[in-house]
Amino acid sequence: MPDDSQPQGRTLQPSGIFQPVVIEDIQTKAETGLYRIRGYGTLRQRRWATFDDLTFLPCSLTRIPLEGYREKCSTTTVLGKRYAAKPITLDIPVMITGMSSSNTTGDGGMLQAERENSKTLVYEVLPSRYGINVHDLRRADAVELTIGQGAKPGTGGLLLGSKVSATIAKQRDLPVGVDQRSPARHPDFLGPDDMIIKIEELREATDYQVPIFVKMGASRVFDDVKLAAKAGADVVVVDGMEGGTGASPAILQEHTGIPTLAAVCEARAALEDCRLYGEVQLIIAGGIRDGVDAAKAMALGADAIYIGTAALIALNCNKALYVADYHGLGTEPGYCHHCHTGRCPVGITTQDPELAQRLDIEQAAERVASFLRVMTLEIQMLARACGKSDVHDLEPEDMAALSLEASAICGIPLAGTRKIFGI
Repeated sequence: MPDDSQPQGRTLQPSGIFQPVVIEDIQTKAETGLYRIRGYGTLRQRRWATFDDLTFLPCSLTRIPLEGYREKCSTTTVLGKRYAAKPITLDIPVMITGMSSSNTTGDGGMLQAERENSKTLVYEVLPSRYGINVHDLRRADAVELTIGQGAKPGTGGLLLGSKVSATIAKQRDLPVGVDQRSPARHPDFLGPDDMIIKIEELREATDYQVPIFVKMGASRVFDDVKLAAKAGADVVVVDGMEGGTGASPAILQEHTGIPTLAAVCEARAALEDCRLYGEVQLIIAGGIRDGVDAAKAMALGADAIYIGTAALIALNCNKALYVADYHGLGTEPGYCHHCHTGRCPVGITTQDPELAQRLDIEQAAERVASFLRVMTLEIQMLARACGKSDVHDLEPEDMAALSLEASAICGIPLAGTRKIFGI
């Protein structure tokens, strides 16, 4: 029998602008009077040029590939060759970015466990000054002066009260359980001229031994990189808009900054413009997923790569464990972006002792180490296929663009043509 309750010939016509997810967002803001805060990184499925819009051109007749089983492909990476007495020498060109853990301390000073368990540790100096200690600074292998990050350039960080445990509160000299918002800019300098003095202070504090990094979110990259290099940075870190975070207003993650692909191209052009490419090293971050992304970023000009979210995923982030707790957060494994709540189902982004016990440290460390090894093997595989005996010899000429946008951004010919679009 036909359904007489529905008008004949009716078709559902959703709005192209006010889609269901937009309607829900507006209604939630209207009911709460609050903007959305969340963790992770950009979620919207939009079309912009990414590393997927590039393809490598391995050797055939014009060049000779290298044998993977008997011909070496070096991955040794040196950072801070410009002024530091003790540059950092890494076995691989992949590092863990600042997340209050692993290779870079993140916002909050240095924990003793970080120093004890890190062969190479970068000490972050952020606007908040949480936990800053000159004696810890002198124990670091490099200092990273952070101006901003890709997930929220131009704004300070957030640490919700659920994560301010007694340990964190003591380290940062904060009240337990109270939300904290970091400043948007450093209190003792306003611009690049002042930053020259700040970099010199950091050099004096560390006896001119270790490299000074300057990290920025990718926005006005061409000018910002030149200013950082002029101010005396040994290494410039550029974090693209795909970069993740523990907590940020959602609109900043979706609507600020420029993509990582564009950022690396602008950063290299900036260093070339001031004749410092190769003297000032470049680290690229923001949504790097595997060795393929890393190799493409290096071919475009990066000396090394930071990963953050990928490292969390290697730890077990978004894995289908403790599924009921994902449901308690209103989400599913593979779709979780609730780092900011402190209720991480797999025990990573949390200070809750019961949840933290779910993360077996030894096993998690092995997973991350395995992931880094695989990333390195992938970079080497692509480099050898392009005839390179050092991963740092990858270059734009080793790739072709698969879209007009990528051709214009990267200055690489569109596949099937010899034309670079946008010139």
